[in-house]
Amino acid sequence: MTDVTPAHPRGALRAAAARIDAATPASRDRAVDALRALAILGVVLGHWLVTALVSDGGGLHTASPLQHMPRLAPVSWAFQTLAVFFLVGGHVATRGWAAARDRGTPYRRWLAARLGRLFRPVVAVLALWAVIAVLLFLTGADHGTVRTLVKLALSPLWFLLVFAALTAATPLLARLHPLWPLAVVLHVDLLRFGLGGPSWLGWIDLAAGWAVPYTLGAAWTRGELEHRGVGWALFAGGTAATAALVAWAGYPASMVGVPGAPVSNLDPPTLAAVTFGLAQCGLALLLRERLRRALRRPVAWAAVALVNLFAMTIFLWHQTAMMATTVTGLLAGRLPGLHTLPDGPDWVAARLVWLPVFALFLGVCWAAFHGFERGGGHRRPRVVRGHHPRPRATTKGARHV
Repeated sequence: MTDVTPAHPRGALRAAAARIDAATPASRDRAVDALRALAILGVVLGHWLVTALVSDGGGLHTASPLQHMPRLAPVSWAFQTLAVFFLVGGHVATRGWAAARDRGTPYRRWLAARLGRLFRPVVAVLALWAVIAVLLFLTGADHGTVRTLVKLALSPLWFLLVFAALTAATPLLARLHPLWPLAVVLHVDLLRFGLGGPSWLGWIDLAAGWAVPYTLGAAWTRGELEHRGVGWALFAGGTAATAALVAWAGYPASMVGVPGAPVSNLDPPTLAAVTFGLAQCGLALLLRERLRRALRRPVAWAAVALVNLFAMTIFLWHQTAMMATTVTGLLAGRLPGLHTLPDGPDWVAARLVWLPVFALFLGVCWAAFHGFERGGGHRRPRVVRGHHPRPRATTKGARHV
């Protein structure tokens, strides 16, 4: 009699991971994918930890534990990982543009392909939240609550606009030394904070500040960041500069915005945010070899590959997942760590318990909308069939954001 007992789930997962590992070219730098995955997950966890939707009986409003517990500022140091994302983005885009140019691909076609992959998943987010907003208004929901929810849901889009602008400028930024945009940030902050210049000058740093790690990524492509001494210099120099700016120049210790604070390090980015990003980039460069060794294990590599395959879905929907949990929880009353004011250690402990629930709701969002990232929900992702999403790192490094 034939044995039809199904394979053990753990064995099936290991077999799938082994197929993904075998389908990955030996030339692929797995550290690049690992750094991108860490950057995305850092942003997601950071938002889930420092953003609270407080129920006051009449609606929902945002609050932050950093506002009430400033000693938690180091949390923002661990999870504000956007500089690493721009570092990897600059590296991948520069390689992709060089490969496209070698193939004779026109700039407009290369850029259209890049931006299409970047913004295709955005359509689903905008469409769903347009419907939600209309329904909430029609049912008489508090306008302040609707505004809060929509703002949180769409807040990731500012990042995509900056990233898209830098991507479009890749041919110009590919050989720009990072010191040039760093100098722009320095002078803008001197004008704003040292000489009492207008606050709107800070928005110049929205492009210049993130251009610093982006151009570092281009320098990585040129082979200028391979020596470990460069990583140590960036890490030590960025750390020292950030500490000095916080201790003696009056910059906030938190690397994310805090409601009610007179200055935000992130909105727009300040010199302290940029030097902190340099330290993060230095650490990322130092970790490359360790990550390459760790990702020789098929299961670890499969996990990183999947995060990269659906990076935009994870990034765009994580705030929606948190809000869906919060609104659903209201059916059970005002729950600690979900609807209460983030003003003490009890809230922190309760919020940690809610993180797996946020992840569960994010999984639901992924199941519903990941097809938009892949260009159509009817196709099964190639990574499931054992093919890596980017089969050749040297020529297709720009397939994913």
